Amino acid sequence: MSANSTYAAIMLAAGIGIPVLAALNAALGQRMGTPVAASVILFTVALAATLGVLLLTGGLTQLAPAITAPKHLFLAGVLVAFYVLSITFVAPHFGVGNAVFFVLLGQLVSAAAIDHFGLFGAQISPLSLTRAGGIALMASGVWLTQQA
Repeated sequence: MSANSTYAAIMLAAGIGIPVLAALNAALGQRMGTPVAASVILFTVALAATLGVLLLTGGLTQLAPAITAPKHLFLAGVLVAFYVLSITFVAPHFGVGNAVFFVLLGQLVSAAAIDHFGLFGAQISPLSLTRAGGIALMASGVWLTQQA
């Protein structure tokens, strides 16, 4: 299996996990009566899991470079919190599928912009007519799923 195939498989699994995460955390939020408390639990479990992986793969010393990292890079944590809080609140009212489809639409647009301009140090991949057409086709597919 090539490196790209491995990367694709990992990201496919992550993509499968997003609606599962949304459904599980939305159900927990409803059971608890508050999406915020459910999100705190999700992040506590996530912290424990990632801390475990960190300890298994090299230890806490790997955190040291964060001290000198540009502070705007830490906004990723705010974006994750926004996603989890919003999907936990919205999914029970709007449907997991609807919520995730609109997340996907947002991902298509922002990913194309990030790649096109090489934002945040990303590899530059210009938005060609072919790529824009593919994104439009994917966006159309997302839109079609909402018409049923």
